Amino acid sequence: MKPQLKRAALAASIAIGLGGAALANADEHVLEVVTDPSFVPFEMMDQESGEMVGFDMDIISELADRAGFEYNLRTMDFNGIIPAVQTGNVDIAIAGITITDERAEIVDFSDPYYDSGLRILVGANDDSVQDLEDLNGKKIGTKVGSTSYDFLQENLGDDADITPYPGSSDMYMALLGGSVDAVFYDAPNVGYFSQTKGEGRVKVVGDLYEGQQYGIVFVQGSEWVEPVNEALAEMKEDGTYDEIHAKWFGSASGE
Repeated sequence: MKPQLKRAALAASIAIGLGGAALANADEHVLEVVTDPSFVPFEMMDQESGEMVGFDMDIISELADRAGFEYNLRTMDFNGIIPAVQTGNVDIAIAGITITDERAEIVDFSDPYYDSGLRILVGANDDSVQDLEDLNGKKIGTKVGSTSYDFLQENLGDDADITPYPGSSDMYMALLGGSVDAVFYDAPNVGYFSQTKGEGRVKVVGDLYEGQQYGIVFVQGSEWVEPVNEALAEMKEDGTYDEIHAKWFGSASGE
């Protein structure tokens, strides 16, 4: 049984033993959590176990333990995540989601749990791109529904050929295959690809653009925002956050 489903099964079995009232109470604390299956190393499918693993997966597991809820984990394309929370089809989303004023009008966010930004990725032998201005006239791949796509539209608009891809792996394969000249996306994901599957074939160039912070997303008015924020603060204070960060990124992020 997958770890994320064990929580719900355990809650149900305990509740059955305690009677119907306890079962109803347990059900109230089994939440639906959604993530994007392709945002490495925050969330990704382990090919051997068939389970979702990554920085976000460790974070939500620890937060659930401390805040006192069980959860079922679901996956979907990133561009469907905010609408799924907004409509109440899921309770919580964690997927490297940037906190923005626009999104905060329709969902609630936790306190920030990761500092990020946007970076440019090009072929290892491409010296024609050093900063954002050099992307004028280029073909650029990014992810649909992301803040990186919005940033490109605002700053380059018709001066570049911007292609949004449904998954991060799609845009990276487009770069390697020559369909785009560059990829513009979240710094940790770009950096991870450049050091793993893209090592020796791509490189990160330019500055860190538009400093961003990731937050956990909740249905508006959710009772779980405060308990999760308290649990997150405890994790940072007792060193658990730094341990999880070091596992996936090396040094702590400085939050």
